[in-house]
Amino acid sequence: MIELINKEVEVKTPDIIYRGVLVEVGANDVHLRSESGWIVVPMDKIVGIKAVEE
Repeated sequence: MIELINKEVEVKTPDIIYRGVLVEVGANDVHLRSESGWIVVPMDKIVGIKAVEE
């Protein structure tokens, strides 16, 4: 995941897909910067992270 920092990503959880720039990957959560503000997704809810293909 470290290679995706500062890139546009999609973070998939069982309920929703978040899209934004990956800013930080911590032990407990992932931080994204999106058009609407900051998003913090708990690591235990994430089922996948992938780069957005433009």
